[in-house]
Amino acid sequence: MRPKRLAKRKNHHKWAYVFIAPFFLFFLLFNAYPMFYTIYLSFTDLAGWATEANFVGINNFVNLYNNQLFRRAISNTFILWTVNFLPQIVLAFLLSYWFTSRRLNLKAVGFFRAMFYLPNIITAASVAVIFSSLFSYPRGPVNQFLMGTGVVDTAFEFFRSVTATRLIVSFIQFWMWYGQTTIVLQAGIIGIDEDLFDAARVDGATDWQSFTKITMPLMKPITIYVLITSLIGGLQMFDIPYLLTGGGPNQSVETIITFIYKQAFTGGRNLNVSAAASVVLLVMTMVLSLLVFRSLKERSSKNIKRKKG
Repeated sequence: MRPKRLAKRKNHHKWAYVFIAPFFLFFLLFNAYPMFYTIYLSFTDLAGWATEANFVGINNFVNLYNNQLFRRAISNTFILWTVNFLPQIVLAFLLSYWFTSRRLNLKAVGFFRAMFYLPNIITAASVAVIFSSLFSYPRGPVNQFLMGTGVVDTAFEFFRSVTATRLIVSFIQFWMWYGQTTIVLQAGIIGIDEDLFDAARVDGATDWQSFTKITMPLMKPITIYVLITSLIGGLQMFDIPYLLTGGGPNQSVETIITFIYKQAFTGGRNLNVSAAASVVLLVMTMVLSLLVFRSLKERSSKNIKRKKG
């Protein structure tokens, strides 16, 4: 009987390859060629409406290194991602802790979870229009409120201020994504064996002690996933900065992707520069994701060794 059961299990395992096959087929058909063609273009001089490209080696990458706008786009991208991700992960952990706490036993958790996730469903174009209207000069609702409460005497031009524009873009990214992060973290907490929490309660541990000593360590794989996916999404930030201000003022919210888009589809159509920037972005994403994964994994392994020691 055992050999037959093993044979059946092997047959069932084959279905796993069938289910994942569509992804690889679509990737090969629609993603593989553009990706490799982009890498090829990054080593050529193709620009404008030219159809023939000449090999120029690493000249495009050298020019990118000396390009102040590109370097500023990189720094802007990390500033915007950091400012929106830090409060996002803190609030998401706090909400997931409240939603899963037996002692709090909050009602209508599903309703609040749906409400927090709702901003992620709204299209970026709609969000940009809403916030552009809210902070418009001089008669936007925010300016009217600030002047009506006596906070400011005259209307403030938010989108002419570097700091205000960055804060608005960061807040929008935070507002749109904290709900999804909360759902992912909550799913991870629900997946933890409840017997561990029961044992901690028997030993007299508070909810907060259980959260910090049990939940947080066991949530490390989910935390790594959230951090890496958020980092990848942050590096690819495009729609809100571009739709809201086009990258201004003074290129304060010019991101890597807006730089790539403008180089490829506006002005002189510098496809070679755009392709080189895309390759740099690809390498940055791979290296940073690997560094985050390895650093967090090494920390967890060190903590385990200390506990055993």
